[in-house]
Amino acid sequence: MATNWFPLLISHLLFISFPISVSSLQNLYEVDVHSLMPSNVCSSPKDTKPRLRVVDRYSPCSALPQPQSFSHEQILSNDQLRVDSIQGHISAVSGRAKNSDPLASSKITAQYGGSFGIANYIVSIGIGTPSKTLTVAFDTGSDVTWIQCEPCQQYCYPQLESIFDPSQSSTFANVSCNSNPCKDVGYDCLGSSCLYGVLYGDGSYTLGYYAEDTLTITPDVISNFRFGCGQNNNGTFGGIAGLLGLGPASESFVSQTSYKYNRVFAYCLPALSSSTGYLNFGTDSNLPNTQRTPIPKSPRSPFYYYLNMTGLSVAGESLKIQSKVFSKAGTIIDSGTVITRLPPDAYKALRSKFRKRMKQYKMAPSFSLFDTCYDFTGLDSVLIPSVGVQFLNNVTLDLDPNGILYVLDISQVCLAFASNRRRTDLGIFGNVQQRTFNVVYDVPNGEIGFSSEAC
Repeated sequence: MATNWFPLLISHLLFISFPISVSSLQNLYEVDVHSLMPSNVCSSPKDTKPRLRVVDRYSPCSALPQPQSFSHEQILSNDQLRVDSIQGHISAVSGRAKNSDPLASSKITAQYGGSFGIANYIVSIGIGTPSKTLTVAFDTGSDVTWIQCEPCQQYCYPQLESIFDPSQSSTFANVSCNSNPCKDVGYDCLGSSCLYGVLYGDGSYTLGYYAEDTLTITPDVISNFRFGCGQNNNGTFGGIAGLLGLGPASESFVSQTSYKYNRVFAYCLPALSSSTGYLNFGTDSNLPNTQRTPIPKSPRSPFYYYLNMTGLSVAGESLKIQSKVFSKAGTIIDSGTVITRLPPDAYKALRSKFRKRMKQYKMAPSFSLFDTCYDFTGLDSVLIPSVGVQFLNNVTLDLDPNGILYVLDISQVCLAFASNRRRTDLGIFGNVQQRTFNVVYDVPNGEIGFSSEAC
């Protein structure tokens, strides 16, 4: 049977966002403490543009039944698994470490993916003719798109929607074993049919046939789209049907649809778990007042989108961090990593300045990844210093407050950044810090752009 382990990068909206009562006071945000907790009611803006609606997996805006929610400890622990797997993968590709592959005894060369995640952003797509609507996570750190398929073998996880049945689609076909697309996925064969396999860093996996069928991204219909038809799948997939891979490799959705969308796409991750964002493809992804920074070509790994992070600021003051601190290991942008990971020296500088500007508030115990937390019990409002993330080309992203703080509860609100263990560990710009920005990936021009307050 086919095996395709594909990294699910998508991350999580359980970061609790909050409205701002005063937008900015001398590089400070005045935040209403009573609005820190999320709403159980979906707030979805009316939008007539042709793009996919993005929601958190556990959002009241999701059409899927809500599974049992995970604890903050589980969310952050799973996020660290993803980070470890991405960093380990890049080290292996760089020849500095050997990647452990559970399928090494098999003939199949499994693709490698970061931890799939237990809290992901999801969209609805259509597969087959007639089209069957399925809910999938989307991930810029993954390339192979896959869904669960019938006849499902004994190792398939519970799915909240009915599993796709290829026999009911008039346009379904297996990819040939001798084809170049089959070679791209790291293949084995069963007869003349191509098999795929993706193994995630947390032990999740998907295995099956590599196939092609009609894909519907409303309102567009894409013929002969190649994807994994998984018949042996297991892991922390949260009941969704599979994954939409938006990575840069040849087998990704972005590359397969280059004739139509020219390898340009954008998303906006909502500020609140009770609100919605979007995923858009093509030239309409660009917005006015977009700040653009180049995508550097890294010899370390072609599987991710890189950025040149150059600095940080707190309350409008640039921190004294040498540029080599960021350039030593490099930085990627990842829709599936929750918390931004910084080089140790950069994180220490950020933490020190943030604590200094927050010294009037009572500190709370550390929690998981976080060592800078505050107790806002009994307060009506608090003043939060702005945090800016700087990239090459004089690009500065002034994060919304919901990209600065991670709220466990009112008595434990933490600075939403984490330090890497080593100076040589890859930096990752995570999805919490990306919230409310229109993040546009303009691959032909080698740029990533950011527009604020887009959703």
